[in-house]
Order: sequence, then C-alpha cells, then structure tokens
Amino acid sequence: MSPTTVRRLAPADAAPYRALMLEGYERHPDAFTSSADERAALPMSWWESRLDVSPQAGQIVLGAFDEDRLVGATGLQFEPRGKARHKANLFGMFVAPLARQGGVGRLLVKAALAQAASREGVKVVQLTVTEGNAAAQTLYESCGFVSFGVEPFAVALGSTFLSKVHMWCLVGSLG
Repeated sequence: MSPTTVRRLAPADAAPYRALMLEGYERHPDAFTSSADERAALPMSWWESRLDVSPQAGQIVLGAFDEDRLVGATGLQFEPRGKARHKANLFGMFVAPLARQGGVGRLLVKAALAQAASREGVKVVQLTVTEGNAAAQTLYESCGFVSFGVEPFAVALGSTFLSKVHMWCLVGSLG
C-alpha cells in the first residue's frame, strides 16, 4: 500500500464516507451502536451534515486515504455543554480490511488526538470499545488511552448483549 494521508472530511466526501462506514457496520455489527440498516436509511444530507467543516463544528470526521481512495475514518464529537466542554468523544473508527496492519488505525487515532488537543479548552478524549475487541483496545492503549470502566449490557445485538470498555486519554494540560 502506498503512503497514507489523513485529512478532515468535507461534505463532498459524503458518498465515499457513507460507503466505507456501511461496510464497517456490515462487517462488524458488534463494534458499533448503530446498525447498517439504520445508517443506510439516512439521507445523504445526514452524511453531509456530519462532515461540517466550520471551525467550531460540533463534530469532525477524519479520513485516511490511499492515494484518492478512502480506506479509514474516525470522528470526534465535541461536548457542547459548558461543564463538559473539556471533553471530546472519538467515534466511528473503521479501517477497511485492505488497509489493516499498515498503521492506518494509529494514524487516524493520533490525528484525532491532535485535532482534539488543538480545539480550545479540550483536555480529554473518551471512547468506548466492545469488550473482547483486543486489537482495537490494544491500538487505543498504545495511543495513550486508559480504561476506566466497563458498561455491561451496553449494546443489544439480537438476543446477545455486549459490554463496552470506556477509555480516556489526556490531550491538554489540566492547569
């Protein structure tokens, strides 16, 4: 695979972003709170709005590209409430199978952490990972995340209930 670049996605990237994420929801239904059917039913305008590029957008989505092909994505949701504005949540992390084991996931997580650190007032990034997803949890830990608890019965997948490991990473000084 050629060198990967990471950049913030814009509304013009909505179609490839949608296709990539629908693949993720299909391949790994246990990793996401939303289902492929729920997300597939959303209009393209929903996907475009998720990719708002205004400086103070409530969320940003980063994409990893192999040349011009989107091969991975993750997002950051910024907390709007005054008492919680110091937090952001990493969401929707997915790397296409053809791009795995090449450091794409690490590039995305590191880029997300850098984006969070550059946002005024953000001190902490949090995320959840499905309990038992050792590869993802190991990646997050190698990028500085620490677990702080497990939410039992976090997601229902048919008649199976999955737990989510909650993790956090400090990105700004607390002083």
